[in-house]
Amino acid sequence: MNLHLAAVALNQTPLDWPGNEARVRAALDEARAGGASLVCLPELCLTGYGCEDAFFAPATWQRAWRMLEDLLPATRGMVVAIGLPVFHQRALFNGCAVAADGELLGIAAKKNLAGDGIHYEPRWFKRWPDGVRDELRLDDGRSVPIGDLLFEVGGVKIGFEICEDAWVADRPGAKLAARGADVILNPSASHFAFGKAGIRRRFVTEGSRAFGAAYVYSNLLGNEAGRIIYDGQLLVAQNGHLVAESPRFGFADHRVLAVTVDLDAGRLAMARSANHRPQLPATADAGLVRGDFDWPEVAAAFHVALPCDTGDEGQCEEFTHAVTLGLFDYVRKSRSNGFVVSLSGGADSAAAACLVRLMFDAARAELGDGFGGKITAGDFAEVLLTAYQSTENSGPVTRNAARVLAEALGATHRELDVAAIHKAYVGMIGEAYGEELNWEEHDIPLQNIQARVRSPGIWMLANLRNALLLSTSNRSEAAVGYATMDGDTSGGLAPLSGIDKHFLREWLRWLETTGPVIGGERRTVPALAAVNVQQPTAELRPGEQGQTDEGDLMPYEVLDFIEGAAIRDRKSPREVLGLLKVAFGDRPEATLLQWTKRFFTLWSRNQWKRERYAPGFHLDDENLDPKTWCRWPILSGGFREELEQL
Repeated sequence: MNLHLAAVALNQTPLDWPGNEARVRAALDEARAGGASLVCLPELCLTGYGCEDAFFAPATWQRAWRMLEDLLPATRGMVVAIGLPVFHQRALFNGCAVAADGELLGIAAKKNLAGDGIHYEPRWFKRWPDGVRDELRLDDGRSVPIGDLLFEVGGVKIGFEICEDAWVADRPGAKLAARGADVILNPSASHFAFGKAGIRRRFVTEGSRAFGAAYVYSNLLGNEAGRIIYDGQLLVAQNGHLVAESPRFGFADHRVLAVTVDLDAGRLAMARSANHRPQLPATADAGLVRGDFDWPEVAAAFHVALPCDTGDEGQCEEFTHAVTLGLFDYVRKSRSNGFVVSLSGGADSAAAACLVRLMFDAARAELGDGFGGKITAGDFAEVLLTAYQSTENSGPVTRNAARVLAEALGATHRELDVAAIHKAYVGMIGEAYGEELNWEEHDIPLQNIQARVRSPGIWMLANLRNALLLSTSNRSEAAVGYATMDGDTSGGLAPLSGIDKHFLREWLRWLETTGPVIGGERRTVPALAAVNVQQPTAELRPGEQGQTDEGDLMPYEVLDFIEGAAIRDRKSPREVLGLLKVAFGDRPEATLLQWTKRFFTLWSRNQWKRERYAPGFHLDDENLDPKTWCRWPILSGGFREELEQL
């Protein structure tokens, strides 16, 4: 038996009821037009995955249920899996409704909840126990089955692994195979992280082989709720082979991946397997939900491992496509009129400006000059305004680098002289303090005020344009608090906060000479040569002092190594020092000791700063954002005893 099925990616927004419903309808229309008779939508696609504590509001799950009822007529002629929260027995469950030809058959409930890293599903949902089935009472007095269900629709058995269900050791798919599942649907909300696409391919293809079923994987797409980016990867596999895969990323509202599979191939594979242990008698299976449906006849297909565009890219390419998609959705969903960047001429602000340009080019290449009506912009100068803000310690190198880069990108560029404002603050506070301020005794206050006097002007420019101000702090700086609160941290979004400085500098060199593929061709920014040639510096001390970031802290390569060992791997100061001696054995031991003490001291002292940073994007499994990944006490012992014993 051949079955034409489809996996769907959706770019949803939490609690956007009309918009979410319209996008579901559009995707179903496209799937129907393509001849698909079985359609898998993503996890929690009606509400949006990122509703946070709005899931606790009865209005949220009640409204989602009304949307489901409104959508049922749109499923006529198809079998459709639709993700939504379901309230049952005074508990909320992450469910997937199955509708066949306009009728609701039942709700499959998620068994394994994602509760690590950025995920907090156990805060809102309860896991459904294995092997349990119940009846969900509806408002009109009817009831539908809910729980650990296998659906038999028109002789085709359909089971579920909902997102995290496929990431655990004891996958539900094994029991579904014993119960005779022909198709396993995986509606997911799987966030982007470097290298994650390959992991998904492996469990989808291996699941199709081990479970003897066609395996269909759907996902969300875009920046749904602010911090998390979804790459929209869609996968279909059978008999251990990847049959089809969609491109990742993209600026469309939805994407449909349709393919024909031969269910008899999976049935034959299980019949041949000496280790297949069918559950008998099948008719006694209490979790089986039957529904009538006439599957349309589909022409036979040639089923072997088809060549698929896996979309494997280097980390620089992945970073570019993920962050540009994140920026595009953030600016349109926040209803902002573009971006503003305080362009210092250094690496971080240059990266932020370049990412906005790449976002503009990629969106226009896919959606056309009108951007599909998603954002309003005639040319790039309307999208990005940059400003170089000089004090008496600013030099011609950074001023020139900022101007050259802004011109090359096509941004609206301004130069603001804030030296007089800076000087007035220093004089005013010196008089109030009762002594003249000097660099020998008042180094940090004199540095910080320079960063802070730049904030009001750049905020005002952002307000005048109703634009989104981008802050430019990276993860390395966040780890040690090498940033001025209400200065260079000012902004509504921090697109670089998930990336370390060592990688960021590599990306800038790559962008200067190689660049990402956009619209079928490589895009480079040669003007970055003026930035990449510089040694990173805050440029807050007088020029004769030769201030550099790495001089103030330590080499960024070392800083990022310590951060990974101490925060990601939870190593103690003594263990970190031992690792440093191995990895950087060519450095003096006294220097390694100094760097270790500096990192742990600054890390503990600056948690309050990390709590106040603007929202950023989650890009890997080393995020320092205390709201989505790395929680740490604001007040602590600061490793004082551990550092004294080194």
